[in-house]
Amino acid sequence: MEIWKHVQLKQLTHESNIETAYKLAQSFFYSLGYEYCGFSITSPPTGQYFDRVNLNNYPHDWNKQYEQNDYKSIDPLVAHCQRSMLPIVWDRETFAQVPELWQALMDQGLQYGWSQPVHDLDNHVTGMLSMARSTGRISAYELYDDLGYALIISQKLHALALQARRSEQPHGIDHGELSPRETEILKWSSHGKTASDIATILNLSERTVNFHVSRAIKKLGVTNKISAVVMAARGRLI
Repeated sequence: MEIWKHVQLKQLTHESNIETAYKLAQSFFYSLGYEYCGFSITSPPTGQYFDRVNLNNYPHDWNKQYEQNDYKSIDPLVAHCQRSMLPIVWDRETFAQVPELWQALMDQGLQYGWSQPVHDLDNHVTGMLSMARSTGRISAYELYDDLGYALIISQKLHALALQARRSEQPHGIDHGELSPRETEILKWSSHGKTASDIATILNLSERTVNFHVSRAIKKLGVTNKISAVVMAARGRLI
């Protein structure tokens, strides 16, 4: 590995602030020949903190257009990264089902690029690191050569996003948002009790227990009961 790469990667991997780490990543990939670099959390689809994790230096008009047209909902890159751990190259074939999005990318000078998914199975959170440029097709050799760097950097940015979310949670999620009953049910769930068990213990119907679990899941911005229990425990709510 060239010395400058080693130095920059070492600096990035020791960084504790996600915005600073992203700037280092942007500089690193620029040195590799990419004008643009972006990192975002692609799932869960909602959540006050994760909605803000969208770091990139794409043209302002593109970011505005992407948001106004809700391109995320039809973006094949996002769909791929949510279900796969393999990189994906930006090309006409990838965008075959949404040619208008491919045309919009080309119009903004974002024709040549690729994206690397990053998955956190414990937290059910998926991220995406992308590199792009206005000229020069991405060859298979270049992708293979840069893949290792993308894996390291995407994992680092993803970890910092989760770390930042955890540090914000005591302020963003508190007992005032989870009702006493929701907290109580999650606490029993953390002890391995099923909905049927909890219904018996609290003298409720199983349907009522599941209703409160569903509300807690929605409030915590997760996708299932296990994740809700983990999130509540990490936020010191139970």
